[in-house]
Amino acid sequence: MNITKEERVLRTISRKEVDYLPSQIVFADKSRYAAISKDLGLSSKKELDDYLENHFFITFTKQDKPMVYKDIQDEIEKMKIDGYANPDWKNNVVYDDWGIGYKAGIGSFFVSFHPLQGKTTNEILNFMPERIKEATTEKNINIAIKKYTCPDAYQKGNFDDWKKDLKNYSGDFMVWPSGDGGIYERSYHILGWNELMTYIASEPSIVEEVFDKVLDYKIKIAKKTVDIGFKMGHAGDDLGTQNGGFFSDKMFKALILPRLKKLFEVFKNAHIPIMMHSCGNISQYIPDLIDIGLDILEPCQPCMDLSFLKKEYGNDLIFYGGINTQVLPYLNEEQTMEMVRETIRTLGKGGGYIIAPAQEIMNDVPISNIKALIKTIKEERGKVLNL
Repeated sequence: MNITKEERVLRTISRKEVDYLPSQIVFADKSRYAAISKDLGLSSKKELDDYLENHFFITFTKQDKPMVYKDIQDEIEKMKIDGYANPDWKNNVVYDDWGIGYKAGIGSFFVSFHPLQGKTTNEILNFMPERIKEATTEKNINIAIKKYTCPDAYQKGNFDDWKKDLKNYSGDFMVWPSGDGGIYERSYHILGWNELMTYIASEPSIVEEVFDKVLDYKIKIAKKTVDIGFKMGHAGDDLGTQNGGFFSDKMFKALILPRLKKLFEVFKNAHIPIMMHSCGNISQYIPDLIDIGLDILEPCQPCMDLSFLKKEYGNDLIFYGGINTQVLPYLNEEQTMEMVRETIRTLGKGGGYIIAPAQEIMNDVPISNIKALIKTIKEERGKVLNL
């Protein structure tokens, strides 16, 4: 079967015949790609991409890029010129157009400043977008929220990379327009996580107002996803801990689900599949997510019972991920291959699976285990379809 990577992904999602299952491996620290290529004996990122045989090309709006590229100073400086980022290199914090501050140089993701947390100093105020400066210094949270405005989704240039990447990579890859930093995540990035959870219990109207501001923005982004011509929609919110969801079922159905449904409707009305990212154990939410139209669960972390997921929801969902990155730093090569093989056979039996780690590969994973991971994927990706 001679098909493109994009076709292989779309056929997997629609449960049509494929020659082998698609796969994707991403590294957490975008600044390490050159070093990883060298360690693998490859001369360039292009050779690394060929070696990984990734099927997706992930693209970001300019307003989302600071969250992802915070560790790459050259990229951030370009975004500063275009008005999408304001870096404080002295303190290693990159501020975006929401006023959110991301810690740079730690090889992971950490929000170090929340614009409505009430901790804006005169120094930090210099890095805030002009339109929200008054909101970030307002002490009354109800007034602050009313004054706070989300970025203009249609700001000039915001979708330039989307259009360029779709034109350049569609077909060779399934181009994936990132929807990470979703309704819940953006809201706690704005308010602070402790504050958001406290307001949910004490004054939920505060949280609902922020949720609705973010939802309106995300709906504009979703509509642009459709207008530009992407073949899948994406949403991202880390709703789970290792043991269960952050929200009770009652809270989830009252606060999160109705807003996700409104967002999903944009994609469903356009008849394109929906992939949703959520770290953690979100087993309790899966039936409701299926009901509102979820097609692909990403990254399907092994803190959930993978065998149960395949048995219970294998006819309703495509699974993405599952390979346990939490143990990957501590295994030897043989153990890595065994773990990867078992995961692929559990989630991929008969199809309906996109092979991937359950999270980005962190800096502490040995190169030998990266090689073992890739080797096992290539050995199992076609074989598992006939099990």
